[in-house]
Amino acid sequence: MTEIVPQHRPTEDVDTAGRATVGAAANAELLVLAPLRLEANAVRRGLREASSRVQRTGMGPTRAAKAVARESQPDSFGALVVMGTAAGLTDDLSPGDLVVATEVSDGSTTTALPGADLLAAELRRAGLPARAGKIASVSKIVRSADRGKLAAQGYLAADMESAALVGGAGDRPVAVIRAVSDSGLDAGTLRPGMVSGGLAALRSLRLAAHIAERWAAACRERTVLLAGPRSFCAGVERAIEIVERALDLRGAPVYVRKQIVHNTRVVSDLEQRGAVFVDELDEVPDGATVVFSAHGVSPAVRSAAAERGLSVIDATCPLVSKVHAEARRFAREGYTVALIGHAGHEEVEGTLGEAPGSTVLVQTVDDVASLSPADPAKVAYLMQTTLAIDEAADVSGALRERFPQMRAPGSDDICYATTNRQAAVRAVAADADLVLVAGSKNSSNSVRLVERSQREGTQAHLIDGASDIELSWLSGVSVVGLTAGASAPPAVVSEIIAALSGLGTVTVTERITTTESVQFGLPREVRR
Repeated sequence: MTEIVPQHRPTEDVDTAGRATVGAAANAELLVLAPLRLEANAVRRGLREASSRVQRTGMGPTRAAKAVARESQPDSFGALVVMGTAAGLTDDLSPGDLVVATEVSDGSTTTALPGADLLAAELRRAGLPARAGKIASVSKIVRSADRGKLAAQGYLAADMESAALVGGAGDRPVAVIRAVSDSGLDAGTLRPGMVSGGLAALRSLRLAAHIAERWAAACRERTVLLAGPRSFCAGVERAIEIVERALDLRGAPVYVRKQIVHNTRVVSDLEQRGAVFVDELDEVPDGATVVFSAHGVSPAVRSAAAERGLSVIDATCPLVSKVHAEARRFAREGYTVALIGHAGHEEVEGTLGEAPGSTVLVQTVDDVASLSPADPAKVAYLMQTTLAIDEAADVSGALRERFPQMRAPGSDDICYATTNRQAAVRAVAADADLVLVAGSKNSSNSVRLVERSQREGTQAHLIDGASDIELSWLSGVSVVGLTAGASAPPAVVSEIIAALSGLGTVTVTERITTTESVQFGLPREVRR
């Protein structure tokens, strides 16, 4: 679960290919290098900015090297994009598909191009078929046997110039966009216009040209204010470890009722290991192992599992279990329990199920006004653990004003991780032009972080990963606040920083508002 944050120096950075880079200036002037005249003309027709220019380099690595020598003068451009056609190496590529290079290699030198996923996603949002992947630069036209070898090495496409041309960027941002003119192991690589698919490739280059300009407009040096704490909390780490251990000890499949935590990356990773996620218990075979998610379940679900003879492993977060226990206690003592939370959230549904005859969901201050307890002197409140602090305080304050004798939980229901992450994002939002929150749309605590930033007056966006970042968000943005919800993997943060570094130097400053040391034990079923 350890997060590795790239270490960036204020004035100089080293990308994964080992080159020293000094990020691009704001509003970088775009230079496009295109090997052939047809390619260059297609790109020119698609450009919209007067400052953008296209240089034809000629076909092959030798001409590419000469073009680099001509075009790499200091301050002659701010950002470089290599655009042209390529041979597709896999059968799932079609003529006109775009490949954005994650790296280019000529067999001896490999240059990594961070941020390719971000650019490929922007092309897809524009309606163009685009993928990010490795591109091989070869010295001659690729024949069938060579295509198979390159594909086996993980390359998506092959050309003859990109490896040499990216060297022309020097210390400036660089990207490679290649349009597939033919694909498959049996196809041959000829000049555009002479093979089937050549026109489709040229059309894609024309349509992609403006997206290249949008990419260049987002290129600049940036500071990332990294909020701390961020990412996984103790309850999430515990829940994920429970599923992992269950798979190790009992073998696949292990069934999980609902998402173990609300994060698409976590769920996908566990699915690949053999976890099967279901909405309801009737999807679980009799006698199978089922894990209850970190959000908890109602007593009715537990009873149904027992009746089915399912082998249950409970991954409910201990802080959620605390709220369940408080609901039962207040109900036994004859209180009407006002549960502050969001309708439909799994945690709320589980808590409501503990004492359905005594518990009422209260979402807003208006709901407080319509609350009709049997005894106004016997009202208690509980909270969903992932609420926004301000939001919960408004509703609880309204409850207290209306019911002065109201009972409160023994300790704060909003979990420590939620509170800490909201305080941390508030600290970075104050000095950021934009805040990015890593987390899935169904993650309540992640959504609350976006809202917390917006209440500070800073635009914010929820993203599952770097490919969700829209280039328009970054135009004119010099300082990016970055955090991750309690259910988001730490690695996503590193991937986002790496993607931003593809747009220019990134200086990372971590702002830690508190340090977390909470750990929760594992249930006996998965202890080794």
